[in-house]
Amino acid sequence: MDITVIIPTYNRYELLKRAITSVYAQTHPPKELIIIDDGSTDNTKQITKDFPDIIYIYQENRGVSCARNVGIKATKYEWIAFLDSDDEWDEKKLEKQVSFHESNPDILMSYTAEQWIRNGQVIKIPKKYRKVGDDIFMENLSYCNIAPSSVVMHKKLFESVGLFDESLPVCEDYDLWLRILLKHKVGLINEKLIIKHAGHDKQLGFSKDLDKYRMYALEKLLQFVEQKEMKEEIAKELEAKMNYHGIFTL
Repeated sequence: MDITVIIPTYNRYELLKRAITSVYAQTHPPKELIIIDDGSTDNTKQITKDFPDIIYIYQENRGVSCARNVGIKATKYEWIAFLDSDDEWDEKKLEKQVSFHESNPDILMSYTAEQWIRNGQVIKIPKKYRKVGDDIFMENLSYCNIAPSSVVMHKKLFESVGLFDESLPVCEDYDLWLRILLKHKVGLINEKLIIKHAGHDKQLGFSKDLDKYRMYALEKLLQFVEQKEMKEEIAKELEAKMNYHGIFTL
């Protein structure tokens, strides 16, 4: 199973080196590693000297969705693994997902559990972010419970549901995963195979009003859902978010 790893980055040179090092430590090495530099103004371009085998693509700053989409279009292989530049992988992460997909050839996307670290200390993951895997769509309807860094997926899924929405500065993963979950099975490897580092000053997930963009994604999703029960669940979640933020409809 040939895998391309895609890492979008913006002004995270030191963190990016750590992420790349974890890719090269994999017991199942990927076929290619693509770095999309989204207009960095730090020393990120130096990364090509640190790791000469990477594919480095520079673009003017257009956001993480555009950066990932550029990487998707540039890959030569059918399977893609995403890694955020402030995260890192367990050395057996890809090996275990490859094994899962070889045993489940009908499933074209999988994700894993994660470990959270803040200031060098392991922190307890809030209960709502713990993986269940019984009804993954409902598990992800209120908030995104699939970390991009945990995902391995086949390019066929983009043909089915489209790419990341480039109008979203955040919650682009929430939007895409829900579109995929509406149509496809997604597998869970319930092991902590990625490390998410919290507490640094460059985290996108803590810089915006996330529910604003989740509501946008849910409104968009309602346009494509045909199943009555599913449509009702999405509408219920959208209404709950709107009420919470004091947005009422007639």
